[in-house]
Amino acid sequence: MLESLELGLLVAGRMREECGRRGFGYVFKASFDKANRTSVHSERGPGLDLGLEWLRRIKSETGVPVLTDIHEPHQAGPVSEVADMLQIPAFLCRQTDLLAAASRTGRPLNVKKAQFMAPEDMSSVLEKCRDSGARGVVLCERGTSFGYHRLVVDFRSIILMRALGAPVMFDATHSVQLPGGLGASSGGDRRFVLPLVRAALAIGVDSIFLEIHPNPDEAKSDGPNMLPLDKAGRLLDEMKELDGLIRSRIGFACADIGGLE
Repeated sequence: MLESLELGLLVAGRMREECGRRGFGYVFKASFDKANRTSVHSERGPGLDLGLEWLRRIKSETGVPVLTDIHEPHQAGPVSEVADMLQIPAFLCRQTDLLAAASRTGRPLNVKKAQFMAPEDMSSVLEKCRDSGARGVVLCERGTSFGYHRLVVDFRSIILMRALGAPVMFDATHSVQLPGGLGASSGGDRRFVLPLVRAALAIGVDSIFLEIHPNPDEAKSDGPNMLPLDKAGRLLDEMKELDGLIRSRIGFACADIGGLE
């Protein structure tokens, strides 16, 4: 969530430097409205107008592309004038009108797979986007509901969604979320972020989504599953080493899912 312009500038600037130092591309993502908070009393963000103003400033002053999510079709137009990429939240990935409006902007999309959907069912989502004129679609794995307050990651999803002909992003921090686990808010367990990132990179994922905050325990949204900003460099070093190993040795392991049959 966009807590403040100052925080956005800090995180975007630092992560641009950390990623650039290791040869990684970087896109800053923050929500102008967290429309799916657990409690009606939870903070949601600055809203559309102020949020877009902040994102425009962050983009201009740090020189990084920005990504943000939309929740209603009418938001697609104004958001696409600022954001370089639009995100479709997991719970909304089947909403045809939302997908069509986002696709018609000409901006690339990051579509999160719903926690209740099978990976192969994202073929219909991808078809809706492409038939509506989408120029580029990334499919994002962020865990699957497993009982109450629990998500698990089935890493076959990365293989199956890449087989649909789209690049796949792995959202490592939302995958350790415990939806509604704290009663009035969601919990999480950031201890598992690094092991899940390792697994995704070993398979051959195309990009990694991480929530970063200078002080996660004071974050206004998703704090329990966020990573501290001062630990990001260590994680990126390990990501670079593992990604390089996988690409140089075997390429993307999921390129041929029948290769060992």
